[in-house]
Amino acid sequence: MPTPPSAASREKPVIRDRGDACPGALRLHAADDGFLARVRIPAGLLTTARAEALALAADRFGDGHLEITSRGNVQLRGLAEDCGAGPAELLDAAGLLPAPAHERVRNIVATPMSGLEGRHRPDALAWALDFDRLLCASAGATALSGRFLFAFDDGRGDVAALGPDVTVLGGPDGRALVRLGGAADAVDVAASDAPRAALLAAAYFLDTAGVAGTRAWRVSELPPEHPLTAAELIRRLLAAGIDAVDAGTPTWPYAPPPAPAGPGDDGRGALCVLPPLGRATTAQWRVLVGVAEQGRGELRVTPWRGVVLPPGDAPWPVASVTARIEDAGLVLAPDGPWQSVTACTGRPGCAKSLADVRADARAVVDRARGPLPVHWSGCERRCGHPRGTAWVDLVAGPTGYRLAAPGRPARHVPDTPTELAAALADARTTPPAPDPAVKK
Repeated sequence: MPTPPSAASREKPVIRDRGDACPGALRLHAADDGFLARVRIPAGLLTTARAEALALAADRFGDGHLEITSRGNVQLRGLAEDCGAGPAELLDAAGLLPAPAHERVRNIVATPMSGLEGRHRPDALAWALDFDRLLCASAGATALSGRFLFAFDDGRGDVAALGPDVTVLGGPDGRALVRLGGAADAVDVAASDAPRAALLAAAYFLDTAGVAGTRAWRVSELPPEHPLTAAELIRRLLAAGIDAVDAGTPTWPYAPPPAPAGPGDDGRGALCVLPPLGRATTAQWRVLVGVAEQGRGELRVTPWRGVVLPPGDAPWPVASVTARIEDAGLVLAPDGPWQSVTACTGRPGCAKSLADVRADARAVVDRARGPLPVHWSGCERRCGHPRGTAWVDLVAGPTGYRLAAPGRPARHVPDTPTELAAALADARTTPPAPDPAVKK
């Protein structure tokens, strides 16, 4: 099971000296394997009709695959330079594009299992969808970067651990906490005011970034002399008619990502499906769409690159659903070799990558299991690496990989499958050695 995040996993402050170049569905990115489109999926929620539209776009314009990102969005790769407005028109017709100015303000995650395990927690997806309507109606919000992250957590602490810029955490008695970045203090508001409070928190960030003159994309990039404080956020919320009080420094919960899971013996559980490395062929994706139609008719894409399929009123046909998903090469059983294994695009899709990291991951996945997550990176940028957990870091170099595990010094590992598998299995399963410099 992944361990809670530590201070060492936080990003270092960065001062940006250029504008945001993150791709979207309208502004494509030129990759080595063709153009890339990144489609915003607020709260990760897709109807089966919208999910089918994504598959159609991948087949018609792309390479026949869909990639789930670490922000719960979906990427189309391999688009031709001359595809024109075709992908955007198809996505727009399916309701997958907001106003053009808002389509790259896209990172809105919510607890994927919210509402599927009883009514003792608030509905985080409803918060997120209400918030998205407010966001897309706000002209000022278009100044947010494509990396700014909003998280709506039902109180268990899963998406709250992803290092969001604005976090809404559900609490008891119809209340919620709002926090900016990794600040210790939080603000307490009524749950019904949480979406509007989150938008006002983002406006506070934009105002501060403008005063600081840093062109910061994230809260963590603001300089120390321009901090965001709970007191100022409260002042702004009160001025907007939202009752808010200082919650002090609450203890924040932590919950690991949902593990792959089948329907249960009674057929009434949510299906938690993992496409290996977060990448699915359109045929695999359509299997998920077909199964979802037997349930509630929706797919919930997660920031851990999985897909949750909520059950419908009737139980799942357990045997047929399980066989259909697993026969498609998708992971449904817990503790499989692909659980907690992620990778960047790598070669041949990325010119900066020094290795075909996905091929290397596939070559050793059965021999390198362990409880710690692992992320394969083709270069030092570590695109898509895990957040909110301790993880094993593999970074490709000219002659192999640099492997770093929590509590251990980094070391070089040759890129042969045998040596990689042995080193990675050890790093994922063996507890870190005690530091001799620390006295007991």
